[in-house]
Amino acid sequence: MIVPHTTPAAESPRRVRKAVVPAAGLGTRFLPATKATPKEMLPVVDKPAIQYVVEEAAAAGLDDVLMITGRHKRAIEDHFDHAFELEQALAAKGDTVRLDAVRDPARLADIHHIRQGDPLGLGHAVLCARQHVGDQPFAVLLGDDLIDPRESLLSRMLEVRDRREGSVIALMEVPPEQIHLYGCAAVEPSGEEGVVRVTGMVEKPSREDAPSHYAVIGRYVLDPAVFGVLERTPPGRGGEIQLTDALQELATDDTVHGVVFDGLRYDTGDKADYLRTVVRLACDRQDLGPQFTAWLKEFVAGLEDSGAAGSKRIAA
Repeated sequence: MIVPHTTPAAESPRRVRKAVVPAAGLGTRFLPATKATPKEMLPVVDKPAIQYVVEEAAAAGLDDVLMITGRHKRAIEDHFDHAFELEQALAAKGDTVRLDAVRDPARLADIHHIRQGDPLGLGHAVLCARQHVGDQPFAVLLGDDLIDPRESLLSRMLEVRDRREGSVIALMEVPPEQIHLYGCAAVEPSGEEGVVRVTGMVEKPSREDAPSHYAVIGRYVLDPAVFGVLERTPPGRGGEIQLTDALQELATDDTVHGVVFDGLRYDTGDKADYLRTVVRLACDRQDLGPQFTAWLKEFVAGLEDSGAAGSKRIAA
């Protein structure tokens, strides 16, 4: 009997199922609020920022999430655990809406936690995930970048990884005067709309040295080969092990692609952008939006009236 040839599972592309969420930063830009509260737990309307990130991972089919945390981050672990006393109290009151809201974080995915220890940079945080991830491709989602739930960026990146293998990063075109705030990618056309081949990476270049206007935003789908590169990557900018430096090496082997994103992204790592994020997402909520938007219009009109009155007084 002739046995049909089948390709071993090890030789076929592995579907990505694991996500890594680095959350060990000190959050110094939000002091004193982050003195005792992790920056990832700052509320965006009525959910902590990091919950939006885990919801995004779960919506893209990633059911195994590893949080890379540090000291004073216990609140993150508690948030994604069951709160039995609170759940029992809500159940006794028949408050099913709030009960579901409290239970949802623990039901999103199989969530694990590990401490980074020394804060040696994003590259080091990713390296800490090596034992958990093993030899599988995995996603990395940074909590400072919130992608609107209506967008499909991560799913698109996973689809590109399935077809092209290697690593896939998210790119967004930014004004030249802002490129120094990001990692920047040198790119070439790939022959596919919205997808580019990454030929090089520079961490926070000056406007003059930037190879493009494409900034790396906080979504990555990484091949496990990145671990070997990170292991031998010396500290770079800021004395930290930069993920950008490891991706630069991988890019020389033509194994890194970029998905160009032009959708809704919210930066919660900056105070002003954090406030704008809260306002935008509140306005989009069916339960809050109409009333909040009406108040916001009146408030802004009042500011404009006050400004005009002040100008008249100055002119007089």
